Amino acid sequence: MLPVAWILVVMTDIGCKATGSPVSIFVYDVKPGAEEQTQVAKAAFKRLKTLRHPNILAYIDGLETDKCLHIVTEAVTPLGVYLKARAEAGGLKELELSWGLHQIVKALSFLVNDCSLIHNNVCMAAVFVDRAGEWKLGGLDYMYSAQGNGGGPPSKGIPELEQYDPPELADSSGRAVREKWSADMWRLGCLIWEVFNGPLPRATALRNPGKIPKSLVPHYCELVGANPKVRPNPARFLQNCRAPGGFMSNRFVETNLFLEEIQIKEPAEKQKFFQELSKSLDSFPEDFCRHKVLPQLLTAFEFGNAGAVVLTPLFKVGKFLSTEEYQQKIIPVVVKMFSSTDRAMRIRLLQQMEQFIQYLDEPTVNTQIFPHVVHGFLDTNPAIREQTVKSMLLLAPKLNEANLNVELMKHFARLQARDEQGPIRCNTTVCLGKIGSYLSASTRHRVLTSAFSRATKDPFAPSRVAGVLGFAATHNLYSMSDCAHKILPVLCGLTVDPEKSVRDQAFKAIRSFLSKLESVSEDPTQLAEVEKDVHAASSPGMGGAAASWAGWAVTGVSSLTSKLIRAHPTAAPAETNIPQRPAPEGLPAPAPTPVPATPMTSGHWETQEEGKDTAEDSSAADRWDDEDWGSLEQEAESVLAQQDDWNTGSQASRSRQTINPDHKSPESDWSSWEAEGSWEQGWQEPNPQEPPPEGTRLASEYNWGGPEPSDKGDPFASLSARQEAGTQRRPDPWGDDNWEGLETENRQLKAELARKKREERRREMEAKRAEKKAAKGPMKLGTRKLD
Repeated sequence: MLPVAWILVVMTDIGCKATGSPVSIFVYDVKPGAEEQTQVAKAAFKRLKTLRHPNILAYIDGLETDKCLHIVTEAVTPLGVYLKARAEAGGLKELELSWGLHQIVKALSFLVNDCSLIHNNVCMAAVFVDRAGEWKLGGLDYMYSAQGNGGGPPSKGIPELEQYDPPELADSSGRAVREKWSADMWRLGCLIWEVFNGPLPRATALRNPGKIPKSLVPHYCELVGANPKVRPNPARFLQNCRAPGGFMSNRFVETNLFLEEIQIKEPAEKQKFFQELSKSLDSFPEDFCRHKVLPQLLTAFEFGNAGAVVLTPLFKVGKFLSTEEYQQKIIPVVVKMFSSTDRAMRIRLLQQMEQFIQYLDEPTVNTQIFPHVVHGFLDTNPAIREQTVKSMLLLAPKLNEANLNVELMKHFARLQARDEQGPIRCNTTVCLGKIGSYLSASTRHRVLTSAFSRATKDPFAPSRVAGVLGFAATHNLYSMSDCAHKILPVLCGLTVDPEKSVRDQAFKAIRSFLSKLESVSEDPTQLAEVEKDVHAASSPGMGGAAASWAGWAVTGVSSLTSKLIRAHPTAAPAETNIPQRPAPEGLPAPAPTPVPATPMTSGHWETQEEGKDTAEDSSAADRWDDEDWGSLEQEAESVLAQQDDWNTGSQASRSRQTINPDHKSPESDWSSWEAEGSWEQGWQEPNPQEPPPEGTRLASEYNWGGPEPSDKGDPFASLSARQEAGTQRRPDPWGDDNWEGLETENRQLKAELARKKREERRREMEAKRAEKKAAKGPMKLGTRKLD
């Protein structure tokens, strides 16, 4: 029930002209013979228009005519309706009730102590709730001055409101000694009783506290005491309830009070507040987070220089928003954050990208976000490089042709070949395997085989495993020719790797590819089906699976980098795990050595894997094509467990750096990376083979004593066919490597040049000596040459 005869209309489709937010309209119709009520309504209109306080109903606009009164306020709901709706949804928490009552008492304190006004109408009908769950005091119809200069309290004339009057008002003698706030504090006690127990049936029901919390009962009893003199001032009532252990002493009230005064707080206080806010948001009401916390977070970032500390609570509140609200309120802030030079801001954005990537459209990603993100590939901080690599798993589906197939591949080539951190090289290989389906067909043909082959030569054991897993994860993107001629030879070389985990994964991949080749050999009609994805523009199936693989890339090996950084915060670059350049295949290549100075045996890896707990074992559920992809994460953690080996390996790292003087830091030689660090360098196809002599029969043409040859074509015959003598070889800079032929030719050429230079030098020296002898003649024995 509303005071007097006001009708409340909540306008959800008509918003305020200034803000566009919905409003509420209170309407009073002027009726003949109701002059007294009309005067009360006009007084309420005037009071609401002139009073401004955060806890009093906010006036926006109004209209007064001879027939009606219109008051436009912020969008609110009567407290009775709000409590009923929340009760059906599970009820209000004590945190919300404590803050709501705190606001009403604070409004009464403002009226009594600052304005010397008596509200005279505190009840359930005079309290309203806005969209954020904030309680507002309204019902100013019967307000009067506490100083008596405006006359006594106006007559209400409504029996339902008279039951909230204190007992001393029934004393016609007026001899009861009371304070100016006594009557309002009695009515506040009635409001508290109704909030916890429902509508007040009669005044005598106040003697039984009912469901009022025990921490509030002593203070409630002071409000409804028969002696008006002992009823506390609203300010003192708040102080009593805010005492330690009091009803209003909780994190929710403290958070609200801080937000109300955040503009005058010190920067250090704001930083601490936002850091602790994220932990409390789970227990706060959703409406409060959306409509009160979120605006303060956006304001703190925009004008308060709060920095990265607001990101965690900001994205946590963002979960409560609809797609439209997220696009309007948070995405503009996120886009602006990516242009920040603050490293803490950048790394937190990358870490929490999964929470907002679905709200970003492709033009925004390619033009406003990706150009800033790629700077992280060149950052001197390994943690930022690591997070930048992982973020590509989420950004890749939204990147255009140039950014994905050109710009990103250049950075991936540099990181995989020359980054000094083994886990980052490993993560680059992992990420490339997961985004391979998004690459164009030509880029896949040039990049994937070369990149994964390079990873199998990495000195960091998990990187070699990642190379094998990369082949397995993208198996449907290779032709049968590539599987036989390029992939299987690389995998077979890993069957003698020093690490058993690498050998195990290699054998699994070899069996998988051999099974695929054998199935096509048995049934050549399957060739088209097996190679259907090789030249496809993209592979939706693998793209969808990449999202489920994200957990494996984000956890596990990737966390190893930050752990190593924390373990060696002051280590020089020379003391980190420097990748060794792979030796040419034409020469006897030394066995790849892991980063620790003392190589770990396969038995050690198995011991570490057996000691994993159940949570880590469950991470193996994220598999690539039903393979055991969780083993890589276990190996990385095993490497981390050998901190002593890492420490003792620093001397070996320094010696390796001395032996290899050509090694440069990634930042110092970025300008020369195009010539040195690209995947394109040295990956040339072998020379075309000579055609067989005319009339020569291939081995497949003979009948080796088996059954009669089938009518079906042999798909492998085309794989072994010779090229015609006059056919031009198409250069493929991303093709497989042929280091043996190149190195042999280079060595012969260098030896020949050196021999020629020595011969020319010898002839020059002999000619000079002959000229000297001819010019000076023979020297006589016993004489001394005088110059």
